[in-house]
Amino acid sequence: MKNKRMKIARMEADMKQDDLAKAIGVTRQTIGLIESGEYNPTLKLCIGICRALGKTLNDLFWEE
Repeated sequence: MKNKRMKIARMEADMKQDDLAKAIGVTRQTIGLIESGEYNPTLKLCIGICRALGKTLNDLFWEE
């Protein structure tokens, strides 16, 4: 399942995939794989993404 909420939050923060990747210490490819739904990030990585984007885990990763 694609993570459109993460991509939208990243774009709203005016960040490219590379910017977000550098902010949390991963590769741009990792961010791309998470957004495309091809990689399931660890909780630690999810928290880092949320902090970098100013969002909560519920905002970006909780599925209804």
